[in-house]
Amino acid sequence: MSELTFAPADDGRWQQYDELATRSYGHRVGDITDLREHADLQVAIRDGRVVAGGLGFVVDQFFGGSPVPSACLGAGCVAPEERGQQLGARMTAERLRTLRERGAVISANSTSSNGYARRLGWEAPVHVFAWTVATDDLKRSFTGEDFEIEHGLTEDAHTLQRDLARQWNGPVLRPAWWSAWKENKSALTTYRFNRPGHPTAGVLSLATKRRERHGMSLAVHDFWAASQPTAAAMLAFLGRHNTRAETIEFRRGALPPYPTLLHNLHRFRPIAQSWHPWMLRILDIPEAVRLRGWPADLTTAVPIEIENETGDSWDRWMFQLKAGGAEIAPTHVEGQVTFTRRQLAVWYAGGYRSATSARMAGVHAVSDEALASLVRSTTDLEPWLPDHF
Repeated sequence: MSELTFAPADDGRWQQYDELATRSYGHRVGDITDLREHADLQVAIRDGRVVAGGLGFVVDQFFGGSPVPSACLGAGCVAPEERGQQLGARMTAERLRTLRERGAVISANSTSSNGYARRLGWEAPVHVFAWTVATDDLKRSFTGEDFEIEHGLTEDAHTLQRDLARQWNGPVLRPAWWSAWKENKSALTTYRFNRPGHPTAGVLSLATKRRERHGMSLAVHDFWAASQPTAAAMLAFLGRHNTRAETIEFRRGALPPYPTLLHNLHRFRPIAQSWHPWMLRILDIPEAVRLRGWPADLTTAVPIEIENETGDSWDRWMFQLKAGGAEIAPTHVEGQVTFTRRQLAVWYAGGYRSATSARMAGVHAVSDEALASLVRSTTDLEPWLPDHF
């Protein structure tokens, strides 16, 4: 078999890759065209022909309230006739290499190939569900009070979304092009919610599709609420679609993990459907720790052992947290807690909500106090990633 080379895509290779992706996926992948101005495309070439590749871009994700540069991967594929040669893993490494050179210290991945992603070092911090709720139940259970509803995005709506995104571990600090891309891709309609004379307190985006016989299906893509009354008003607005939409779908990850919906329904009829979760990988441990936000009221120092990138040995690190900042550096001290690379990603995202859950996930610790201290350092905010790419 002839030699394989890797390269960034020029105009001709973009076109070749677009054609390859259509053949590989069985349909056109619109992001290859829509993201061309913003994404990096790396390809594998054999005999002058593109045989694999994928998009990537660096955006910030919020962790601990601070933006952390993340390598986001999408639209990756390998020519069917090239599969089985570990080309996908080599292509992923090449894609990440260029994004790390552009500053990425972590990587987020949304993929249905969870097992494959785990073998390459990614892990899912939390379960992800899509929720379907009877529209009549929303109408009976929620009232909008005195909230005003206006159509369209405004600058204060963008500001609200960014402010609320900081309150979770995982959301993307959306670049200027993000909203237009998503609106065009999914035909989204956006509404703003506010009390009279007050700034925007809620942002809701949804997509509608005509049903074959009558009415429509309705899917929520964005659900950002600054308070419980705002969330109730947004759910009441959705309930007023009951004459045309039998159910409301909150697409995977769209509904924040708070209990407003379940605690207020008069009848408990929501349906949860498990989806492939978002996954996280730490690319640069010291920089990822340094850039993350940390609780200002905690002080701790814990020696940790972390699996190395190749998985064939363990490195010793000292993690120190003080006054809202943290650092991790090599040490000779024996670790009190042991993380695999994938467990490190879950801890970083706040996915272990207690020392008990960490132990049940396989985290080894010789000191209960050290493990509890590490878990407390990342659980001040909950993990949630409503953004897809």
